[in-house]
Amino acid sequence: MSCLKEVTLFYYLRMMKRTIKIIKNRSDIGAGTRGSDLGIDAIEIAAINLNNKYFKEFDFEDIETENESIYNKVKNSFGKRIKSVYEQCTRLSNSVLRNIKDNHFPIVLSGDHSSALGTISGIKAANPDKRLGVVWIDAHADIHSPYTSLSGNIHGMPLAAAMAEDNMDCKINTVTQDTQNYWEAMKNIDYDGAKVLPEDVVYFGVRDTEETEDKQIEKLGIKNYMVHEVRYRGLKTCVEEALETLSDCDSIYISFDVDSMDCDLISYGTGTPVSKGFDQQEIIDIINLLIDSKKVVSIEFVEVNPLLDLKGNKMAKTAFEILDSITKKVKDYL
Repeated sequence: MSCLKEVTLFYYLRMMKRTIKIIKNRSDIGAGTRGSDLGIDAIEIAAINLNNKYFKEFDFEDIETENESIYNKVKNSFGKRIKSVYEQCTRLSNSVLRNIKDNHFPIVLSGDHSSALGTISGIKAANPDKRLGVVWIDAHADIHSPYTSLSGNIHGMPLAAAMAEDNMDCKINTVTQDTQNYWEAMKNIDYDGAKVLPEDVVYFGVRDTEETEDKQIEKLGIKNYMVHEVRYRGLKTCVEEALETLSDCDSIYISFDVDSMDCDLISYGTGTPVSKGFDQQEIIDIINLLIDSKKVVSIEFVEVNPLLDLKGNKMAKTAFEILDSITKKVKDYL
């Protein structure tokens, strides 16, 4: 066999052996409420209580955190702890990039949702010439910037940073030069400029937004499949339509925030609970139908906060049951 054929066979076999890798990112510094850093451990405890050996089945990697930065007295009013969030997202991006290059399928378990910028950055850096689609399953749009955010919490900004969108038309804040510099750095983690185009983003379940976000969503033309629409038109119909919107994308990243689920039905164990959301089975069905497209390259779970759970460990248990179910589909896909 020629050397060229041997190399080709090696890479073909390597592709055939694609495996799941769990990336644990215990960071909550982008949120306004502490506790989502404990979400990963809560999910693992739920697995143990269910006598499920999920976390012994897959290799995992722990990302170093900067959670001690909550004690930092430096004030960035409209980008709280932005330096540390930038560094955290950079670490996560490097991990996702390396694991994709090593032929792994990263399932990322994170604290707060600012982490999504790191995951998206790593995916894009791994395949810079590929077009990336994003399915954002969340109660919130997370499309603020330091120029528009009322809270300054960066877990409300990751999608804006990933699209390199400042929304200056709706600017309400005067931002310090230091914050501006780190915000620009965040938009360029491991890949300069937008990692995803607005037309390649689809929302599911977004129902708690602010006026500046509504204007930006309308301006960018991002489709939001609200809960009532999914139930009225049919879940399968909406997911198929979403996949048609992303048909020009080479790959898809799924970001699942547990607050996309109905807090009254499931649990208040998340930083920003919102009622009238999806139920557990709807989330499973949405994600599994997306996986069936064979374009999904990474899935992320965020915002489980056991400190806020009034039902014991119910949110983490629900998140784990979803994780376990969709992982079976991922394994079939790989």
